[in-house]
Order: sequence, then C-alpha cells, then structure tokens
Amino acid sequence: MYLTREEEELLNKPGCDVCMKLLLSVGRVFDAKRMVKVHSVHISGISYQNIGEAGLEWIENLSKIVKFRISATVNPAGMDLRRWKEMNIDEEFYHKQLRILRALKKMGARLEMCCTPYYFNEVGYGDTLAWAESNAVVYANSILGARTNRESGITAIASAVTGLTPEYGMHLKENRVPDIRVKIDLSEGDAAIAGCEIGRLECNLPYIVSKKKLEESEMKAMGAAMAATGGKTMFHVENQTPEWNVYSKPEERVAIGREELREAREENFPTEVPDIVAIGCPHASSMEILKIAEFARYKFVIPVWVFTCRRNLTNSTVKLAVEKIEKAGGKVFCDTCMVVSPATERFSKVMVDSGKALTYLPKLRGVKAFFGSLKECMEVATGRLVI
Repeated sequence: MYLTREEEELLNKPGCDVCMKLLLSVGRVFDAKRMVKVHSVHISGISYQNIGEAGLEWIENLSKIVKFRISATVNPAGMDLRRWKEMNIDEEFYHKQLRILRALKKMGARLEMCCTPYYFNEVGYGDTLAWAESNAVVYANSILGARTNRESGITAIASAVTGLTPEYGMHLKENRVPDIRVKIDLSEGDAAIAGCEIGRLECNLPYIVSKKKLEESEMKAMGAAMAATGGKTMFHVENQTPEWNVYSKPEERVAIGREELREAREENFPTEVPDIVAIGCPHASSMEILKIAEFARYKFVIPVWVFTCRRNLTNSTVKLAVEKIEKAGGKVFCDTCMVVSPATERFSKVMVDSGKALTYLPKLRGVKAFFGSLKECMEVATGRLVI
C-alpha cells in the first residue's frame, strides 16, 4: 500500500502504531492501494455483554496511550445508565460497563450510545466514514450516499485513532453497482420482513423497485434487516436513493410479492403469548416514539420496552409521548437495546417489529423471537389482538 509521509509517521507513535498496523493488515487483505481520511467514526461492540474481559482490557490499555483524531460516536451499551436497576442488571456488570465507557470517553468518544448515528452526525453525500454498526452502514451508503465499509468495533477504533481507513469495498465506485433488480409490493408493516427476504438473496447489492414510495422509516427497517440476514451493506431504491441512477441497471430480476411477504410474516407471527414486546432495533426515532404513544391510550397487559437514543428525550413533544407510554405501563430505555443487553435473557419469548432483532435475538440472547408490525405488536401488548 502507498503511504504518505504523515501516514508512515503514525507507525512510529505509541498506540497509533498498533492501530495503523491493524488497518494496513485489513487493507492488504482486500487489496487496498492507499489509505483515505475519514469524516466520522462510529464504534460498535461496546457492550460488556459482547466484548467481555478481553475487550475491556484492550480498550482500557489503549486509552492510556492514545487520543482519537476524529469525532467518534458509540453504539448502545449493555444497560440504561440511569435505569439499570429497573432492567435487573447486576452491579458487577454495571461497573465493568462503566469502565468501558470511561476508557472510550478518555480517548475522545462522544457517548451517544445509539445505533442510529445518521440522525445526529452531519454526514453529506460522498463523505468517507468508518462506521461499525450494520444498520448504520446500510443507511449511510444507501440513503445518505456516504461511503463506509461494515467495520468491526476494533477497526473503527483504529480509524478514530489514526483518522484513516483503507480504501476498498464500498469506498470504491465499482463496488456500489447493483447486481440484481428486486421488485417489491409492500403492505403496511412489511418493510422489515421484506428486508429479511432481500438479505437472503444471493446478491451483493440489490436495486429495489417498489410499487409505492418508501418512507424513510421503511428504508431504515428494510436496510437493518437485510444487513442482519445477508450482510448487505447497501441498496438502491428506484427514484428515491441518491445513487439510484448513477449505475447501469442489473439484468437479473426477482419479485417479492404481497403473498410471499404475508407467508413470511405468518411464519414468524407469535404462536404463543410473548413475555414482552420490544421495540427499537434500530433505536426508535422521535417520529416512531410518537407513533407508539398513539397506542398508549390503552393499558399494556404485556410488558413493553422501547429503546431509543437519549438525545431524543430532550424534545418536549417526545417527552410527553414517553410519559404517555410509561403511564400505560411501558418503559422507554436509553443507552442500550434488546440485542446487546443481558436484560433480555430474563425472558424466553420476545415479540418485535424488527427484522434485525428477529434474526439476532435467538443467536445472541438465546430467546425465541416473534415478528409483527408495530401495530400488531401494540395490539398484542394491549390485549386487543389475542394470540
């Protein structure tokens, strides 16, 4: 790989040398020709539940010798920092999670603890990023037109320390070309389950032709799901996403109709009463919280946990919506989510409106996951839809 003089000097700085060597190794594996400067970094894998003692030790040791050069935000932790006792998190976990966060903050991280950095980071078309949260990677590439690979938590930290990332993969125009045309016909609440189906297609980058115009929340849910089921890092939507008409259209075609989506939803719909309904994977936006609050005119007969970014609660309208949800018996947690928190393991059956959570909860938390639209989840939670 070609390195500038400034980049070569990083190989001689304590802490920076380790990070630079890591990025060089990744670059060589993927035949990168050079490093490129990054505009922002987002770090995943910060929950103690995920990284354990080894991850804690590595981050603490690194924090003693380096500072971040680039603005970096972080993914959800393993608990709500203020309401961790309500989640039944034990004190040992709490203190070890705090040590991880303190080390990250010492290096210069912004402790947003949110998996939707696209809502509060200033990201422009064509910006080079080093983001490590799968749903955020898809959102940035597809909806914002920025450029990022699906980084690991460790390579994202290395990019924050050096300000660099190897130029390969989604940073190169030739890898952003769609290779299959996917025609979809969505009913209300189908986006996440459609994302699961698209993710399973044998393709790298789908070009989606939707019968109706997709809302931002639908593209968000769809992208998160296809990243979870198939490792997709980008999609195009005809007439909607910023790069839809930049590349030649793929010849291979497939259609996913309403009947197929109905069958997929029925296959994952609850066959027994869930222990809890969990919403917010990816984190619920302000608008999504307002939608949830509309259902809170009825009392919840099944526990409802909603996960969101703490900065959303600074909005007075959202605050009122949260109060309404909690008055109905729900809980709105920040800083964490159902997938990375050990709190989820208290339950055996979880109902979600997320294709990502549907995919990851059984694998990572060992719980049975059911799927329903937001409306179906809320109707089950209020007892208006009986299983």
